[in-house]
Amino acid sequence: MTLVAADVIGAPCWLSLAARDREAAEGFYGAVLGWTFRQGRFGRAFSVAEVDGVPVAGIGAVAGEFAVPVAWTPYFAVGDADEAVARVRERGGTVGVGPVSFPAGGRAALVADREGAVFGVWDGDVLTEWSVGLTRSPAWLELHTGNAFDAALFYGEVLRWGEREGDGCCDVAYEEDQVVLRRSGQPVARLNSGPVEEAAPKPQLRPRWLVHFRVRDLDRAVALALEHGGSTVTGPEWGGGGQVTLRDPDGGLFTLDHFDATP
Repeated sequence: MTLVAADVIGAPCWLSLAARDREAAEGFYGAVLGWTFRQGRFGRAFSVAEVDGVPVAGIGAVAGEFAVPVAWTPYFAVGDADEAVARVRERGGTVGVGPVSFPAGGRAALVADREGAVFGVWDGDVLTEWSVGLTRSPAWLELHTGNAFDAALFYGEVLRWGEREGDGCCDVAYEEDQVVLRRSGQPVARLNSGPVEEAAPKPQLRPRWLVHFRVRDLDRAVALALEHGGSTVTGPEWGGGGQVTLRDPDGGLFTLDHFDATP
């Protein structure tokens, strides 16, 4: 079943990996996370990862075509992609791609906030069975940014957080020096202040959105990632407490959380 993005404005509505080689990415994430794949509706360069037949994320071999780094990107639902892109520009963000119309329906744009963290906006149908925090979906999203309060103001204005009273989508709260985004009471994203630099020598220290995936056996999943060409990311700002941050063979960052871990 599907809804229109306007029904869940401001909420994360999809997750996509910009890859160089779609088949290689499928082999890696299939081995580490047990995903299966089917053809996406946006062309041969795209596929949809599934768990037990439920869509989890998309993979598109577009990193080379769009000259963007290999990275996981969260997409947020908006009522009008053109208006959302205009709000990004008005508030000091930048627009990398789009809005682009897809033959299968919907419009998307790839943008960045004031500190350079990349995210997407989507105006079109969204899947009712996909929501950050559900068992088969990404566990949660995490923004690494210099100032979480300033970032919350930017995203709140661009994505209309907290403007639709009574439907639970999307509410923002300040908890333990973090900004927490909730959809229907479920935490789906955290905005964390920390030591970030736009031109940091370590790319993982740059402002960015980081996706967390759940696994039942963290040690085994990490071992499989290393076996299939991935690498771990070390440092005091990463991992610990049942989490391990890794890079896939092409450099895409993601974090694995033990199944029982909560944001």
